[in-house]
Amino acid sequence: MVAEVRVGVVEQGSDDARLEELALLLRQELLALDVRAVEPYREGEAPEGSRAGLAAIAGVLSVSLAPGLQALGGVVSVVRDWLRRSGSGRTVKITIDGDTLELSGASDAIQQQLVDAWVSKHAAG
Repeated sequence: MVAEVRVGVVEQGSDDARLEELALLLRQELLALDVRAVEPYREGEAPEGSRAGLAAIAGVLSVSLAPGLQALGGVVSVVRDWLRRSGSGRTVKITIDGDTLELSGASDAIQQQLVDAWVSKHAAG
């Protein structure tokens, strides 16, 4: 079972500041879960003159999970609920070890089957 999940918010036409705002809103909901941490995802070198050693990527969070199917399923459930409430035009990409699940506000049976298969694959491994 993987312990790190990357969650990235995408909204068509949004700039980095808007993506960071959306990610912080989603972060508040993810923190209500039984997770170890939810922090801005950092990668590469920070811009010169900044204090951080790594650059934060706008709209992307790193979620540290406790082991188990329930923890990963909880993240996916929170993301889907958040998307349903936030209207159209947004997508959230959840990535584990390079394998990405892309969710939109749609709530059809096919999307649920994809979610179930993806969560089961990563919860077992």
